[in-house]
Amino acid sequence: MEMSATGLELIKGAEGFRERFYCDVAGIPSIGYGHRLLPGEHFPDGISEAEAVRILSVDVREAERAVLRLVRVPLTQGQFDALVDFCFNLGAGRLAASTLLKALNARRYDAAREQLLRWDVAAGEVNAGLRARREAEARLWAGPARAIIAAEEPRQKVSHRNAA
Repeated sequence: MEMSATGLELIKGAEGFRERFYCDVAGIPSIGYGHRLLPGEHFPDGISEAEAVRILSVDVREAERAVLRLVRVPLTQGQFDALVDFCFNLGAGRLAASTLLKALNARRYDAAREQLLRWDVAAGEVNAGLRARREAEARLWAGPARAIIAAEEPRQKVSHRNAA
């Protein structure tokens, strides 16, 4: 299973494009569509949007593999896309240790969807950008047509969360 165009647009809208290096709200150096800079990666002149899309596709493949490895039950395309976005945003480790995954693998799909909505806190407070992203994931879970976040302004990738 691969992330759909709808799911990819969710990531792009939630992350926003940044051609230059920035630190996300967790202080993680990032560029493009929320790509975490890896050791040895340098973009002194920034990156083009085309380069950001190429990097995003690599990062999304990693998130897809994590979802496929962790989830033990059948998924709809919308559910898969929501989980890939979740992993892209928060990391596979957060999904692996989550109540969300436990509920999902117990075939409690509605409970898993509700768990998505709990991951909207950064630095101890509800974050509006994360709240909108989790709500978009929940809509994707139910059906992909209503899930896109409008990309009014770039949103910072949040890579930490208190456990749900």
